[in-house]
Amino acid sequence: MESIAAIARKLGVEPKHLVPYGEDRAKVSLGAIRPGASHGKLIAVTGITPTPAGEGKTTTAIGLTDALAKRGNNAVVTLREPSLGPVFGVKGGGTGGGKASVIPEDAINLHFTGDSHAVGSAHNLLAALTENAVRRHAVEGLTPDGIVWRRVNSVEDRALRHVITGVGRDVDGPVRNTAFDITEASEVMAILALANGYDDLRRRLGAITVGTTNDGRAVRAGEIGAVGSMMALLKDALLPNLVQTGGGQPALVHTGPFANIAHGASSVIADKLALGYADYVVTECGFGADLGFEKFMHIKMRSSGMRPSAVVLVATVRAIKFHGGVPTDALTRPDAFAVRIGAANLEHMVHLIGRFGMPVVVSINRFPADTAEEIVILQDVAITAGASAAVTCSAYAEGAAGAEGLAEAVERAAATKSTVEYLYAEDAPLRDKVYSIAHNVYGASMVEWSAAADRRLKVLEQQGLQGLPICMAKTPYSLTHDPAIRNRPTEFVFEINDVRAATGAGFVYPLAGDVVTMPGLPRSPRMLDVGKDGNITGLNALS
Repeated sequence: MESIAAIARKLGVEPKHLVPYGEDRAKVSLGAIRPGASHGKLIAVTGITPTPAGEGKTTTAIGLTDALAKRGNNAVVTLREPSLGPVFGVKGGGTGGGKASVIPEDAINLHFTGDSHAVGSAHNLLAALTENAVRRHAVEGLTPDGIVWRRVNSVEDRALRHVITGVGRDVDGPVRNTAFDITEASEVMAILALANGYDDLRRRLGAITVGTTNDGRAVRAGEIGAVGSMMALLKDALLPNLVQTGGGQPALVHTGPFANIAHGASSVIADKLALGYADYVVTECGFGADLGFEKFMHIKMRSSGMRPSAVVLVATVRAIKFHGGVPTDALTRPDAFAVRIGAANLEHMVHLIGRFGMPVVVSINRFPADTAEEIVILQDVAITAGASAAVTCSAYAEGAAGAEGLAEAVERAAATKSTVEYLYAEDAPLRDKVYSIAHNVYGASMVEWSAAADRRLKVLEQQGLQGLPICMAKTPYSLTHDPAIRNRPTEFVFEINDVRAATGAGFVYPLAGDVVTMPGLPRSPRMLDVGKDGNITGLNALS
Protein backbone atom coordinates (compact mmCIF):
# COMPACT_ATOMS: atom_id res chain seq x y z
CA MET A 1 0.00 0.00 0.00
CA GLU A 2 1.31 3.43 -0.97
CA SER A 3 0.94 6.45 1.30
CA ILE A 4 -2.14 8.55 0.68
CA ALA A 5 0.15 11.51 -0.11
CA ALA A 6 1.70 9.48 -2.95
CA ILE A 7 -1.75 8.55 -4.27
CA ALA A 8 -2.78 12.22 -4.23
CA ARG A 9 0.36 13.14 -6.20
CA LYS A 10 -0.46 10.42 -8.73
CA LEU A 11 -3.90 11.98 -9.20
CA GLY A 12 -2.49 15.51 -9.30
CA VAL A 13 -4.07 16.87 -6.10
CA GLU A 14 -1.87 19.25 -4.12
CA PRO A 15 -1.03 18.34 -0.50
CA LYS A 16 -2.77 21.47 0.81
CA HIS A 17 -6.11 19.98 -0.25
CA LEU A 18 -5.70 16.77 1.79
CA VAL A 19 -7.24 16.18 5.21
CA PRO A 20 -5.41 12.97 6.24
CA TYR A 21 -7.07 10.25 8.30
CA GLY A 22 -3.84 8.41 9.05
CA GLU A 23 -1.46 7.36 6.27
CA ASP A 24 -3.88 5.32 4.14
CA ARG A 25 -6.92 7.58 3.62
CA ALA A 26 -7.79 11.25 3.43
CA LYS A 27 -10.58 13.63 2.68
CA VAL A 28 -10.08 16.08 -0.17
CA SER A 29 -11.18 19.69 0.24
CA LEU A 30 -13.66 21.19 -2.19
CA GLY A 31 -10.95 23.67 -3.18
CA ALA A 32 -9.31 20.86 -5.16
CA ILE A 33 -12.21 20.75 -7.62
CA ARG A 34 -11.22 22.42 -10.89
CA PRO A 35 -14.18 24.44 -12.21
CA GLY A 36 -14.70 23.94 -15.92
CA ALA A 37 -11.71 21.62 -16.21
CA SER A 38 -13.59 18.34 -16.64
CA HIS A 39 -11.45 16.99 -19.42
CA GLY A 40 -11.78 13.35 -18.32
CA LYS A 41 -14.18 10.77 -19.70
CA LEU A 42 -16.77 9.26 -17.37
CA ILE A 43 -17.32 5.50 -17.70
CA ALA A 44 -20.42 4.05 -16.01
CA VAL A 45 -20.41 0.41 -14.90
CA THR A 46 -23.79 -1.31 -14.58
CA GLY A 47 -25.08 -4.87 -14.89
CA ILE A 48 -27.77 -7.30 -15.88
CA THR A 49 -30.59 -8.01 -13.43
CA PRO A 50 -28.82 -9.14 -10.21
CA THR A 51 -28.94 -12.79 -9.18
CA PRO A 52 -27.87 -14.85 -6.14
CA ALA A 53 -24.85 -15.89 -8.23
CA GLY A 54 -23.47 -12.35 -8.24
CA GLU A 55 -22.14 -10.39 -11.21
CA GLY A 56 -19.14 -8.41 -9.88
CA LYS A 57 -19.75 -4.78 -10.90
CA THR A 58 -17.47 -3.36 -8.19
CA THR A 59 -14.68 -5.80 -9.00
CA THR A 60 -15.02 -4.95 -12.69
CA ALA A 61 -14.95 -1.20 -12.04
CA ILE A 62 -11.78 -1.49 -9.96
CA GLY A 63 -10.05 -3.89 -12.35
CA LEU A 64 -10.95 -1.67 -15.31
CA THR A 65 -9.42 1.35 -13.54
CA ASP A 66 -6.17 -0.50 -12.88
CA ALA A 67 -6.09 -1.75 -16.49
CA LEU A 68 -6.68 1.73 -17.92
CA ALA A 69 -3.75 2.95 -15.81
CA LYS A 70 -1.60 0.07 -17.01
CA ARG A 71 -2.29 1.26 -20.54
CA GLY A 72 -0.81 4.66 -19.72
CA ASN A 73 -3.90 6.60 -18.66
CA ASN A 74 -4.51 8.60 -15.50
CA ALA A 75 -7.49 6.65 -14.16
CA VAL A 76 -9.65 6.96 -11.06
CA VAL A 77 -12.52 4.86 -9.74
CA THR A 78 -15.41 6.48 -7.83
CA LEU A 79 -17.49 4.14 -5.68
CA ARG A 80 -20.18 4.30 -3.02
CA GLU A 81 -19.21 3.74 0.58
CA PRO A 82 -20.31 0.26 1.72
CA SER A 83 -23.30 0.07 4.04
CA LEU A 84 -22.32 -1.09 7.52
CA GLY A 85 -25.46 -3.23 7.87
CA PRO A 86 -24.84 -5.63 4.95
CA VAL A 87 -21.24 -6.18 6.11
CA PHE A 88 -22.73 -8.41 8.82
CA GLY A 89 -25.60 -9.58 6.61
CA VAL A 90 -26.05 -11.38 3.31
CA LYS A 91 -24.14 -9.09 0.97
CA GLY A 92 -20.94 -8.61 2.93
CA GLY A 93 -18.49 -5.85 2.04
CA GLY A 94 -18.42 -3.49 -0.89
CA THR A 95 -14.73 -3.12 -1.72
CA GLY A 96 -14.45 -5.52 -4.65
CA GLY A 97 -12.49 -8.76 -4.33
CA GLY A 98 -9.38 -10.71 -5.15
CA LYS A 99 -6.85 -8.62 -7.08
CA ALA A 100 -9.45 -5.96 -7.85
CA SER A 101 -10.14 -4.32 -4.50
CA VAL A 102 -9.98 -0.91 -2.88
CA ILE A 103 -7.94 -0.68 0.29
CA PRO A 104 -7.80 -0.48 3.29
CA GLU A 105 -10.75 -2.89 3.16
CA ASP A 106 -11.38 -3.07 6.90
CA ALA A 107 -11.66 0.70 7.31
CA ILE A 108 -13.76 1.26 4.18
CA ASN A 109 -16.21 -1.50 5.09
CA LEU A 110 -16.62 -0.38 8.70
CA HIS A 111 -16.39 3.16 10.14
CA PHE A 112 -14.13 4.65 7.44
CA THR A 113 -14.07 8.45 7.90
CA GLY A 114 -17.39 8.61 9.76
CA ASP A 115 -19.58 9.85 6.90
CA SER A 116 -22.35 7.34 7.52
CA HIS A 117 -22.43 8.20 11.21
CA ALA A 118 -22.67 11.90 10.35
CA VAL A 119 -25.62 11.18 8.06
CA GLY A 120 -27.36 9.15 10.78
CA SER A 121 -26.76 11.86 13.36
CA ALA A 122 -28.08 14.63 11.11
CA HIS A 123 -31.09 12.54 10.11
CA ASN A 124 -32.04 11.63 13.69
CA LEU A 125 -31.46 15.20 14.88
CA LEU A 126 -34.04 16.31 12.34
CA ALA A 127 -36.45 13.68 13.69
CA ALA A 128 -35.97 14.94 17.25
CA LEU A 129 -36.35 18.58 16.23
CA THR A 130 -39.53 17.76 14.30
CA GLU A 131 -41.13 16.00 17.27
CA ASN A 132 -40.04 18.84 19.53
CA ALA A 133 -41.70 21.34 17.17
CA VAL A 134 -44.93 19.34 17.40
CA ARG A 135 -44.78 19.24 21.18
CA ARG A 136 -44.11 22.98 21.38
CA HIS A 137 -46.85 23.76 18.80
CA ALA A 138 -44.21 25.60 16.78
CA VAL A 139 -45.84 24.73 13.44
CA GLU A 140 -49.55 25.36 13.19
CA GLY A 141 -51.49 22.29 12.15
CA LEU A 142 -48.60 19.83 12.45
CA THR A 143 -49.58 16.93 14.74
CA PRO A 144 -47.86 13.63 15.59
CA ASP A 145 -49.96 11.88 12.93
CA GLY A 146 -48.65 14.32 10.33
CA ILE A 147 -44.96 13.50 10.85
CA VAL A 148 -43.44 11.52 7.96
CA TRP A 149 -39.73 11.73 8.89
CA ARG A 150 -38.61 8.37 10.33
CA ARG A 151 -35.42 7.62 12.24
CA VAL A 152 -32.49 5.58 10.90
CA ASN A 153 -30.09 2.97 12.22
CA SER A 154 -26.85 1.63 10.70
CA VAL A 155 -27.34 -2.03 11.66
CA GLU A 156 -29.79 -4.39 9.97
CA ASP A 157 -32.56 -4.89 12.53
CA ARG A 158 -35.96 -6.22 11.45
CA ALA A 159 -37.40 -5.45 14.92
CA LEU A 160 -37.29 -1.76 13.97
CA ARG A 161 -39.51 -2.07 10.89
CA HIS A 162 -42.61 -1.21 12.92
CA VAL A 163 -42.33 0.57 16.28
CA ILE A 164 -44.28 2.83 18.61
CA THR A 165 -42.38 5.76 20.08
CA GLY A 166 -43.20 8.15 22.90
CA VAL A 167 -44.78 5.53 25.15
CA GLY A 168 -44.69 6.77 28.75
CA ARG A 169 -45.42 10.10 30.37
CA ASP A 170 -46.72 13.15 28.53
CA VAL A 171 -43.28 14.76 28.81
CA ASP A 172 -41.67 11.88 26.93
CA GLY A 173 -42.83 13.01 23.49
CA PRO A 174 -45.76 12.25 21.19
CA VAL A 175 -46.97 8.67 20.93
CA ARG A 176 -47.03 7.55 17.32
CA ASN A 177 -46.59 4.56 15.07
CA THR A 178 -43.41 4.82 13.04
CA ALA A 179 -40.45 2.80 11.76
CA PHE A 180 -36.70 2.91 11.25
CA ASP A 181 -34.84 2.81 7.94
CA ILE A 182 -31.25 1.72 7.34
CA THR A 183 -29.01 4.81 7.35
CA GLU A 184 -28.11 4.45 3.67
CA ALA A 185 -31.82 4.76 2.81
CA SER A 186 -31.88 8.20 4.43
CA GLU A 187 -32.80 11.10 2.20
CA VAL A 188 -29.89 12.92 3.84
CA MET A 189 -27.53 10.37 2.27
CA ALA A 190 -29.11 10.92 -1.16
CA ILE A 191 -28.80 14.68 -0.69
CA LEU A 192 -25.14 14.37 0.24
CA ALA A 193 -24.55 12.35 -2.92
CA LEU A 194 -26.28 14.87 -5.20
CA ALA A 195 -25.17 18.17 -3.66
CA ASN A 196 -22.54 20.12 -5.63
CA GLY A 197 -21.31 22.23 -2.71
CA TYR A 198 -22.20 23.70 0.66
CA ASP A 199 -24.78 26.15 -0.69
CA ASP A 200 -26.55 23.39 -2.59
CA LEU A 201 -26.40 21.11 0.46
CA ARG A 202 -28.02 23.82 2.59
CA ARG A 203 -30.77 24.39 0.04
CA ARG A 204 -31.55 20.69 -0.28
CA LEU A 205 -31.60 20.09 3.49
CA GLY A 206 -34.01 22.97 3.95
CA ALA A 207 -36.34 21.47 1.33
CA ILE A 208 -36.75 18.10 3.12
CA THR A 209 -40.40 17.33 3.89
CA VAL A 210 -40.76 16.30 7.55
CA GLY A 211 -44.54 16.28 7.81
CA THR A 212 -47.91 17.47 6.59
CA THR A 213 -50.31 19.78 8.40
CA ASN A 214 -53.99 19.02 8.92
CA ASP A 215 -54.89 21.06 5.84
CA GLY A 216 -52.37 19.22 3.63
CA ARG A 217 -49.51 21.72 3.61
CA ALA A 218 -46.01 20.21 3.46
CA VAL A 219 -43.70 21.20 6.33
CA ARG A 220 -40.02 21.51 5.42
CA ALA A 221 -36.91 21.12 7.57
CA GLY A 222 -36.11 24.79 7.06
CA GLU A 223 -39.35 25.76 8.76
CA ILE A 224 -38.39 24.09 12.02
CA GLY A 225 -34.90 25.57 12.15
CA ALA A 226 -32.96 22.35 11.62
CA VAL A 227 -30.71 23.19 8.68
CA GLY A 228 -27.83 24.97 10.41
CA SER A 229 -27.30 22.18 12.92
CA MET A 230 -27.52 19.53 10.20
CA MET A 231 -24.94 21.44 8.17
CA ALA A 232 -22.60 21.44 11.16
CA LEU A 233 -22.86 17.65 11.42
CA LEU A 234 -22.37 17.13 7.66
CA LYS A 235 -19.59 19.67 7.07
CA ASP A 236 -16.79 17.11 6.72
CA ALA A 237 -19.02 14.37 5.29
CA LEU A 238 -19.47 16.44 2.12
CA LEU A 239 -15.74 16.10 1.38
CA PRO A 240 -14.90 13.06 -0.81
CA ASN A 241 -12.67 10.29 0.59
CA LEU A 242 -9.45 9.35 -1.19
CA VAL A 243 -8.06 5.81 -0.91
CA GLN A 244 -6.43 3.48 -3.45
CA THR A 245 -7.00 0.34 -5.45
CA GLY A 246 -4.94 -2.77 -4.90
CA GLY A 247 -3.12 -1.79 -8.08
CA GLY A 248 -2.09 1.54 -6.57
CA GLN A 249 -4.53 3.81 -8.43
CA PRO A 250 -6.58 6.63 -6.82
CA ALA A 251 -10.05 5.70 -5.64
CA LEU A 252 -12.70 8.13 -4.37
CA VAL A 253 -15.16 6.30 -2.12
CA HIS A 254 -17.93 8.65 -1.07
CA THR A 255 -21.60 8.50 0.03
CA GLY A 256 -23.75 5.38 -0.14
CA PRO A 257 -27.40 5.94 -1.09
CA PHE A 258 -29.53 2.79 -1.44
CA ALA A 259 -30.20 1.87 -5.06
CA ASN A 260 -33.87 1.02 -4.62
CA ILE A 261 -35.23 3.83 -2.43
CA ALA A 262 -32.67 6.35 -3.83
CA HIS A 263 -30.50 6.68 -6.94
CA GLY A 264 -27.69 4.33 -5.82
CA ALA A 265 -24.60 6.14 -7.08
CA SER A 266 -21.53 7.73 -5.51
CA SER A 267 -21.32 11.50 -5.10
CA VAL A 268 -21.47 14.17 -7.76
CA ILE A 269 -18.64 15.96 -5.96
CA ALA A 270 -16.32 12.93 -6.20
CA ASP A 271 -16.98 12.57 -9.93
CA LYS A 272 -16.41 16.28 -10.61
CA LEU A 273 -13.21 16.24 -8.59
CA ALA A 274 -11.89 13.21 -10.47
CA LEU A 275 -12.91 14.50 -13.92
CA GLY A 276 -10.76 17.57 -13.40
CA TYR A 277 -7.59 15.47 -13.11
CA ALA A 278 -8.03 12.03 -14.70
CA ASP A 279 -8.25 10.83 -18.29
CA TYR A 280 -10.84 8.23 -17.28
CA VAL A 281 -13.19 8.17 -14.29
CA VAL A 282 -14.85 4.80 -13.75
CA THR A 283 -18.00 4.87 -11.61
CA GLU A 284 -20.50 2.19 -10.61
CA CYS A 285 -24.30 2.30 -10.75
CA GLY A 286 -26.11 0.28 -8.07
CA PHE A 287 -28.07 -2.84 -8.99
CA GLY A 288 -28.90 -3.63 -12.64
CA ALA A 289 -29.26 -1.24 -15.56
CA ASP A 290 -33.06 -1.11 -15.13
CA LEU A 291 -32.66 0.50 -11.69
CA GLY A 292 -29.12 1.80 -11.21
CA PHE A 293 -28.26 3.01 -14.70
CA GLU A 294 -31.70 4.48 -15.42
CA LYS A 295 -31.56 6.52 -12.18
CA PHE A 296 -27.91 7.38 -12.79
CA MET A 297 -28.97 9.02 -16.05
CA HIS A 298 -32.29 10.64 -15.14
CA ILE A 299 -31.29 11.82 -11.66
CA LYS A 300 -27.52 12.13 -11.22
CA MET A 301 -26.42 12.98 -14.76
CA ARG A 302 -29.36 15.23 -15.58
CA SER A 303 -29.12 17.32 -12.42
CA SER A 304 -25.32 17.57 -12.40
CA GLY A 305 -24.80 18.36 -16.07
CA MET A 306 -22.32 15.49 -16.46
CA ARG A 307 -22.63 12.72 -19.01
CA PRO A 308 -20.90 9.36 -19.47
CA SER A 309 -18.75 8.69 -22.52
CA ALA A 310 -19.38 4.92 -22.44
CA VAL A 311 -21.11 2.25 -20.38
CA VAL A 312 -19.82 -1.14 -19.26
CA LEU A 313 -22.53 -3.79 -18.81
CA VAL A 314 -21.40 -6.63 -16.53
CA ALA A 315 -22.68 -10.18 -16.89
CA THR A 316 -21.60 -13.70 -15.94
CA VAL A 317 -22.41 -17.03 -17.52
CA ARG A 318 -23.74 -18.40 -14.24
CA ALA A 319 -26.02 -15.37 -13.70
CA ILE A 320 -27.38 -15.77 -17.23
CA LYS A 321 -28.04 -19.46 -16.49
CA PHE A 322 -30.04 -18.40 -13.43
CA HIS A 323 -32.19 -16.21 -15.67
CA GLY A 324 -32.46 -19.20 -17.97
CA GLY A 325 -34.17 -21.19 -15.21
CA VAL A 326 -31.23 -23.11 -13.71
CA PRO A 327 -31.38 -23.56 -9.89
CA THR A 328 -28.59 -22.01 -7.84
CA ASP A 329 -27.01 -25.38 -6.99
CA ALA A 330 -26.52 -26.25 -10.67
CA LEU A 331 -25.07 -23.03 -12.08
CA THR A 332 -21.57 -24.47 -12.54
CA ARG A 333 -22.79 -27.25 -14.85
CA PRO A 334 -22.42 -26.58 -18.61
CA ASP A 335 -25.81 -25.63 -20.07
CA ALA A 336 -25.69 -23.80 -23.39
CA PHE A 337 -29.47 -24.06 -23.77
CA ALA A 338 -30.09 -22.19 -20.50
CA VAL A 339 -27.54 -19.56 -21.53
CA ARG A 340 -29.44 -18.94 -24.78
CA ILE A 341 -32.68 -18.50 -22.85
CA GLY A 342 -31.25 -16.32 -20.09
CA ALA A 343 -29.36 -14.15 -22.55
CA ALA A 344 -32.65 -12.36 -23.23
CA ASN A 345 -31.98 -10.36 -20.05
CA LEU A 346 -28.56 -9.30 -21.37
CA GLU A 347 -30.07 -8.39 -24.73
CA HIS A 348 -32.70 -6.23 -23.02
CA MET A 349 -30.11 -4.33 -20.99
CA VAL A 350 -27.98 -3.62 -24.08
CA HIS A 351 -31.06 -2.22 -25.82
CA LEU A 352 -31.92 -0.15 -22.74
CA ILE A 353 -28.50 1.53 -22.55
CA GLY A 354 -28.63 2.14 -26.28
CA ARG A 355 -31.90 4.04 -25.87
CA PHE A 356 -30.00 6.63 -23.86
CA GLY A 357 -27.62 7.07 -26.81
CA MET A 358 -24.65 5.55 -24.97
CA PRO A 359 -22.10 3.13 -26.47
CA VAL A 360 -22.01 -0.06 -24.41
CA VAL A 361 -19.26 -2.60 -23.84
CA VAL A 362 -20.33 -5.96 -22.37
CA SER A 363 -17.91 -7.37 -19.80
CA ILE A 364 -18.30 -11.10 -19.14
CA ASN A 365 -16.74 -11.93 -15.78
CA ARG A 366 -15.09 -15.31 -16.22
CA PHE A 367 -15.36 -18.22 -13.81
CA PRO A 368 -13.51 -21.55 -14.02
CA ALA A 369 -16.68 -23.49 -14.89
CA ASP A 370 -17.55 -21.32 -17.92
CA THR A 371 -17.26 -23.11 -21.26
CA ALA A 372 -16.05 -21.55 -24.52
CA GLU A 373 -19.44 -22.26 -26.10
CA GLU A 374 -21.30 -20.41 -23.34
CA ILE A 375 -18.99 -17.39 -23.63
CA VAL A 376 -19.44 -17.23 -27.41
CA ILE A 377 -23.22 -17.33 -27.05
CA LEU A 378 -23.18 -14.29 -24.78
CA GLN A 379 -20.76 -12.42 -27.04
CA ASP A 380 -22.94 -13.09 -30.10
CA VAL A 381 -26.09 -11.94 -28.30
CA ALA A 382 -24.39 -8.78 -27.06
CA ILE A 383 -22.98 -7.76 -30.44
CA THR A 384 -26.24 -8.54 -32.25
CA ALA A 385 -28.10 -6.41 -29.68
CA GLY A 386 -25.87 -3.43 -30.43
CA ALA A 387 -22.90 -3.60 -28.05
CA SER A 388 -19.70 -2.14 -29.48
CA ALA A 389 -17.72 -5.01 -27.95
CA ALA A 390 -18.21 -8.06 -25.71
CA VAL A 391 -15.07 -9.19 -23.92
CA THR A 392 -14.18 -11.49 -21.06
CA CYS A 393 -12.72 -10.11 -17.84
CA SER A 394 -10.80 -11.89 -15.09
CA ALA A 395 -9.86 -8.95 -12.88
CA TYR A 396 -10.68 -10.85 -9.68
CA ALA A 397 -7.99 -13.44 -10.35
CA GLU A 398 -5.51 -11.42 -12.41
CA GLY A 399 -6.05 -7.76 -11.53
CA ALA A 400 -5.19 -5.24 -14.25
CA ALA A 401 -3.82 -7.93 -16.55
CA GLY A 402 -7.21 -9.65 -16.56
CA ALA A 403 -9.03 -6.46 -17.60
CA GLU A 404 -6.75 -5.13 -20.34
CA GLY A 405 -9.02 -6.34 -23.13
CA LEU A 406 -11.93 -4.59 -21.43
CA ALA A 407 -9.89 -1.40 -21.03
CA GLU A 408 -8.98 -1.37 -24.72
CA ALA A 409 -12.63 -1.85 -25.71
CA VAL A 410 -13.70 0.96 -23.36
CA GLU A 411 -11.11 3.34 -24.85
CA ARG A 412 -12.48 2.67 -28.33
CA ALA A 413 -16.11 3.07 -27.23
CA ALA A 414 -15.42 6.29 -25.33
CA ALA A 415 -13.73 7.79 -28.39
CA THR A 416 -16.98 7.67 -30.39
CA LYS A 417 -19.29 10.67 -30.43
CA SER A 418 -22.67 10.18 -28.78
CA THR A 419 -25.64 12.30 -27.78
CA VAL A 420 -27.51 11.65 -24.55
CA GLU A 421 -31.20 10.88 -25.01
CA TYR A 422 -33.49 10.82 -21.99
CA LEU A 423 -36.64 8.71 -21.85
CA TYR A 424 -38.95 11.45 -20.61
CA ALA A 425 -39.13 15.24 -20.60
CA GLU A 426 -38.46 17.01 -17.32
CA ASP A 427 -41.80 18.83 -17.48
CA ALA A 428 -43.86 15.74 -18.35
CA PRO A 429 -46.63 14.75 -15.89
CA LEU A 430 -45.47 12.39 -13.13
CA ARG A 431 -47.84 9.68 -14.33
CA ASP A 432 -46.37 9.83 -17.83
CA LYS A 433 -42.81 9.63 -16.47
CA VAL A 434 -43.68 6.51 -14.49
CA TYR A 435 -45.26 4.87 -17.54
CA SER A 436 -42.23 5.70 -19.68
CA ILE A 437 -39.93 3.92 -17.23
CA ALA A 438 -42.26 0.95 -16.73
CA HIS A 439 -42.78 0.48 -20.46
CA ASN A 440 -39.42 1.45 -21.98
CA VAL A 441 -37.11 0.23 -19.20
CA TYR A 442 -38.94 -2.72 -17.66
CA GLY A 443 -41.05 -3.86 -20.62
CA ALA A 444 -44.46 -3.51 -18.93
CA SER A 445 -47.58 -3.13 -21.05
CA MET A 446 -49.37 -0.93 -18.51
CA VAL A 447 -49.09 0.60 -15.04
CA GLU A 448 -51.71 -0.14 -12.39
CA TRP A 449 -51.99 2.39 -9.55
CA SER A 450 -53.58 1.45 -6.25
CA ALA A 451 -56.27 3.81 -4.97
CA ALA A 452 -53.89 5.06 -2.24
CA ALA A 453 -51.07 5.64 -4.72
CA ASP A 454 -53.39 7.48 -7.07
CA ARG A 455 -54.58 9.81 -4.30
CA ARG A 456 -51.03 10.45 -3.15
CA LEU A 457 -49.88 11.22 -6.70
CA LYS A 458 -52.56 13.90 -7.03
CA VAL A 459 -51.42 15.48 -3.73
CA LEU A 460 -47.81 15.63 -4.95
CA GLU A 461 -48.94 17.25 -8.18
CA GLN A 462 -50.93 19.82 -6.20
CA GLN A 463 -47.77 20.58 -4.23
CA GLY A 464 -46.03 21.48 -7.48
CA LEU A 465 -43.67 18.51 -7.65
CA GLN A 466 -44.46 17.42 -11.21
CA GLY A 467 -41.10 18.71 -12.46
CA LEU A 468 -39.10 16.21 -10.37
CA PRO A 469 -37.58 13.03 -11.85
CA ILE A 470 -38.81 9.57 -10.91
CA CYS A 471 -36.78 7.31 -8.63
CA MET A 472 -38.56 3.96 -8.84
CA ALA A 473 -38.50 1.86 -5.68
CA LYS A 474 -38.84 -1.80 -6.57
CA THR A 475 -37.07 -5.11 -6.24
CA PRO A 476 -33.66 -5.23 -7.96
CA TYR A 477 -34.05 -8.94 -8.67
CA SER A 478 -36.60 -8.67 -11.46
CA LEU A 479 -37.56 -6.29 -14.23
CA THR A 480 -41.04 -6.43 -12.69
CA HIS A 481 -42.25 -5.58 -9.17
CA ASP A 482 -42.14 -9.31 -8.30
CA PRO A 483 -38.68 -10.64 -7.31
CA ALA A 484 -39.64 -14.20 -8.27
CA ILE A 485 -39.95 -13.37 -11.99
CA ARG A 486 -36.61 -13.90 -13.74
CA ASN A 487 -35.10 -13.08 -17.13
CA ARG A 488 -37.01 -10.73 -19.46
CA PRO A 489 -40.78 -10.85 -18.94
CA THR A 490 -43.01 -8.98 -21.39
CA GLU A 491 -46.55 -7.64 -21.53
CA PHE A 492 -46.95 -7.58 -17.76
CA VAL A 493 -48.82 -5.12 -15.54
CA PHE A 494 -46.53 -3.02 -13.33
CA GLU A 495 -48.21 -2.45 -9.96
CA ILE A 496 -47.61 0.65 -7.81
CA ASN A 497 -49.00 0.68 -4.27
CA ASP A 498 -47.67 4.02 -2.97
CA VAL A 499 -45.80 7.12 -4.06
CA ARG A 500 -43.69 9.49 -1.96
CA ALA A 501 -41.42 12.47 -2.51
CA ALA A 502 -37.85 13.19 -1.44
CA THR A 503 -38.16 16.96 -1.86
CA GLY A 504 -34.64 17.69 -0.60
CA ALA A 505 -32.94 15.13 -2.82
CA GLY A 506 -35.23 16.22 -5.61
CA PHE A 507 -37.13 13.16 -6.82
CA VAL A 508 -40.46 11.39 -6.51
CA TYR A 509 -40.31 7.70 -5.66
CA PRO A 510 -43.22 5.37 -6.44
CA LEU A 511 -43.16 2.10 -4.49
CA ALA A 512 -43.83 -1.06 -6.47
CA GLY A 513 -44.26 -4.29 -4.55
CA ASP A 514 -42.82 -4.83 -1.09
CA VAL A 515 -39.83 -2.50 -0.73
CA VAL A 516 -37.84 -3.08 2.48
CA THR A 517 -35.83 -0.10 3.74
CA MET A 518 -34.68 -1.83 6.93
CA PRO A 519 -33.04 -5.17 6.06
CA GLY A 520 -32.87 -8.02 8.54
CA LEU A 521 -29.92 -10.19 9.49
CA PRO A 522 -29.62 -13.65 7.87
CA ARG A 523 -29.80 -16.96 9.71
CA SER A 524 -26.02 -16.93 10.12
CA PRO A 525 -24.78 -13.32 10.35
CA ARG A 526 -21.17 -12.69 9.34
CA MET A 527 -18.88 -12.59 12.34
CA LEU A 528 -15.79 -10.40 12.52
CA ASP A 529 -13.18 -10.27 15.29
CA VAL A 530 -9.89 -8.65 16.21
CA GLY A 531 -6.71 -10.74 16.39
CA LYS A 532 -3.85 -10.39 18.85
CA ASP A 533 -2.05 -8.14 16.36
CA GLY A 534 -4.96 -5.69 16.44
CA ASN A 535 -6.10 -6.49 12.90
CA ILE A 536 -9.71 -7.31 12.05
CA THR A 537 -10.32 -10.94 11.11
CA GLY A 538 -13.18 -12.33 9.06
CA LEU A 539 -12.97 -9.71 6.32
CA ASN A 540 -11.77 -12.37 3.89
CA ALA A 541 -15.35 -13.66 3.95
CA LEU A 542 -16.58 -10.41 2.44
CA SER A 543 -17.34 -10.26 -1.28
